Amino acid sequence: MRRPWIWALPAALLIVNVWLSSQSALPLGVELAHPLDWVAHATEFAALALALEVAIRTTSRGLPVYRRHLLIFALVSLYGVTDEIHQAFVPGRSPDVLDWVADTLGGGLGLVLSCLPLLHRRWLLTLGWVRGRARRPDPARPLILVADPHWSGELTGLAAATAAHPEADWLFLGDTFEVWVGLPGMETPLQEAFLAWVDARRAQGRWVGLWLGNRDYFLDRHARRFDLMGEGLGGGLEGEGLAFEHGDLINTADRKYRIWNLVSRSGPMWLLARLLPRGAARKLAARLERALATTNRAYKLAFPREAFRAAAAEHPGLTFLTGHFHTQEVEANGLALPWAHEGRFMVWLDGQVKPLAP
Repeated sequence: MRRPWIWALPAALLIVNVWLSSQSALPLGVELAHPLDWVAHATEFAALALALEVAIRTTSRGLPVYRRHLLIFALVSLYGVTDEIHQAFVPGRSPDVLDWVADTLGGGLGLVLSCLPLLHRRWLLTLGWVRGRARRPDPARPLILVADPHWSGELTGLAAATAAHPEADWLFLGDTFEVWVGLPGMETPLQEAFLAWVDARRAQGRWVGLWLGNRDYFLDRHARRFDLMGEGLGGGLEGEGLAFEHGDLINTADRKYRIWNLVSRSGPMWLLARLLPRGAARKLAARLERALATTNRAYKLAFPREAFRAAAAEHPGLTFLTGHFHTQEVEANGLALPWAHEGRFMVWLDGQVKPLAP
């Protein structure tokens, strides 16, 4: 774990809250009338939720944002219930369901505030997640790179490349399908066929990694089927001089997309998708696919060269790869991979990226 001392902050806030709840009156004779007492409750629990979020994301990179937030929201809400029950036994205090409502809303507010770093690239690493092995068993093997195939009707080029290069490892850099929602009932037969291909490759001893893109949602339940899965910033392979991300978060000017990226991957959106009937869920995925085709066209027309160069500069001495832009571009140590929608794959071999031979 990294920086475990960060847990001292939520622990201290919890101790203070328990102590205050155990007092018959507030210190120094302070009295808060409605609605200021509700504001105080909300502020306390917002601070607690925010501190828990910072502690968890600082010490562990294995939980996606939506899972962290749902966990924290549930814990804070449950603590609010126990706090109100506890006050029933404190002279001069009495439980109030509206206080619990204020506690719960405050917890939600704290989680919203924790997402503000999404608007600034230098904080984005803490909002991503990664699971698995970032080291290949044999770095000398070719690593086939697949960026943005956007598969829909068939897995174009996959079978042919597998047959031609059976010894190769694989790294997918996001947007594998037009849209992929990894929830039961929302995945298509084509996506299930791809997962079966992943299982077969790994059974053959090949390393397979998937770094999620802007068209991939809630796929962490499949993380064990890959050697490496992650999202956001911070992808890379140890000992190979290779760093990568999908590329959708590089353009700092595209604030609307950053907000959409956060909302669409949030806990409430996951709950909505889980509660919908299967037919409605599939329709939601189809509507999402159509919406993604036309979202923020102004930011898709031009390659963000300066922002890309700045992102690459964050990885000195490494080769920095992205997909997302559907065009092959080179800036210093950074390389945006071409669109693989017609089976146009690349390969990382001997410290170089080049087109994959048929």
